[in-house]
Amino acid sequence: MRIGWIGCGRHAGEMLLPQLTRYDVRLAAICDIDEANRTRLGARYGVPAAARFADAATMLDAGGLDAVGMAVGPRQHRDFALAALARGLHAFMEKPAGAEAADARAVAEAARRAGRQGAVGFMKRHSTANRIAINHVRGFARRASFLGEYMTAPTYFVGDPDYSGFYLHHCVHYLDLVPHLMGRPLEIRARRHELSPGRLLLHVDFAFEGGGLGTLVMGTHQSRATPMEWWQVMGDHERIEVRNVHEVRLHRAPKFKVDDPGARLIDGEDTMVWEPNLTVAAHEDHKGYHAILGAWLDLIAGRPRADAPTIEDGVAAMAALDAMKRSAATGAAVTPD
Repeated sequence: MRIGWIGCGRHAGEMLLPQLTRYDVRLAAICDIDEANRTRLGARYGVPAAARFADAATMLDAGGLDAVGMAVGPRQHRDFALAALARGLHAFMEKPAGAEAADARAVAEAARRAGRQGAVGFMKRHSTANRIAINHVRGFARRASFLGEYMTAPTYFVGDPDYSGFYLHHCVHYLDLVPHLMGRPLEIRARRHELSPGRLLLHVDFAFEGGGLGTLVMGTHQSRATPMEWWQVMGDHERIEVRNVHEVRLHRAPKFKVDDPGARLIDGEDTMVWEPNLTVAAHEDHKGYHAILGAWLDLIAGRPRADAPTIEDGVAAMAALDAMKRSAATGAAVTPD
């Protein structure tokens, strides 16, 4: 598989390309407007100087590629994905799949016309702890409720007075994860509280197809040096939670033990806890980047997976994001389009 990559900044260099190149692929071409980025990553991955481009269209027109990945800006994700699909190439975009839902819809339609696979970098559903919990949630007889927090700090979005970066690069992650856990949201209602400029709090309520309810808290007023995320799904006498992207707790319906002198933990009844061994040499995919890129490669190879975040998932997440923003502005409940 010959891969071209657009956008060779810190995120691609530290998060995405190290995980992509663990698979049986060849990074055949790279593109970045910054020569230093091209030189650094080109040397790191053995990309010849002639295959290091400053212009995306020039790289795509040079040929010799099977697929293109990218980690650039929201509008560039739309434009470069459309350009790649028009040339018959599969496309992977870091999230978001555009600056608005219409951008994601345009890419989805282009992928359908081209008969190629588009995917979006929603890695939250692929982190090891989340995948363990999602598999249990799928076995719940019913999914009654979702509760979650996904916070960040104001310094992460400096110079973003309208919070567009917070919405597009932060909130959109959980607007993919929550429906992946609970099903299609029929209604979204958001309330916002601005503590001070740059410090925004959102409480987002969901009503899901099937009757489930959910509440998600997001904001820009917590330190990134502390744990930033937690979520829980409750069923009927069972609930599962993930703390800080690495600890899973599965609660069932145990008997009270206070009056039992022989009390012990009972398999299949008491709470189970999973944590990775962070000292082991084996790779742990806590953030989910390795797994999500593998899911994209499986799509290209004709091995579709239920957990692969396709461009259609990108459309759904952007529609939910648009609904959340409209609700936060008006105070009314909004049905995602």
